[in-house]
Amino acid sequence: MLIDESWYQKPEGIKKRTSSGGVIIRREDERVLLALARHKGYTGYVLPKGGVDKGESLLEAAQREIEEEAGFSDLELLADLGVLERLSFSKTRWIKTHYYLFLTRQINPQPTETERHVEPHWFDLETLPTMFWPEQQSLIEAKKEFILETLEAFDQAQSTGQR
Repeated sequence: MLIDESWYQKPEGIKKRTSSGGVIIRREDERVLLALARHKGYTGYVLPKGGVDKGESLLEAAQREIEEEAGFSDLELLADLGVLERLSFSKTRWIKTHYYLFLTRQINPQPTETERHVEPHWFDLETLPTMFWPEQQSLIEAKKEFILETLEAFDQAQSTGQR
């Protein structure tokens, strides 16, 4: 399926949905790896994210969705990466998704929603595959330097005991 510009044009009167998710990274020697999720039956990679439940904060929703879709429960919040908007997969809702940057030490997590998701795959931040949703790929590419700088600042704070 081709995701074209029509997915990013908001139809008049469409229902809205707030969503939250994340970019999950870890270090492996000198490399920075990024975890991408995948839905069963689909080949394209995505960032884990989903709807915000009633009474749940954006951050809580991001953490819950990441655990459900990718299996990560050991997450250290590093930064807010911003908001992206587009139509839902079914084109029935306008989704406004808040993305956060998380660091993890987990290597082989298992999604808790195993009937819909397969285990995530790790990719070098410098050589990511083509992702299913172009705006997610654009977010990572646009924020790549920020991600690296934020991780470096976190590592320095950890080594000096400032965090």
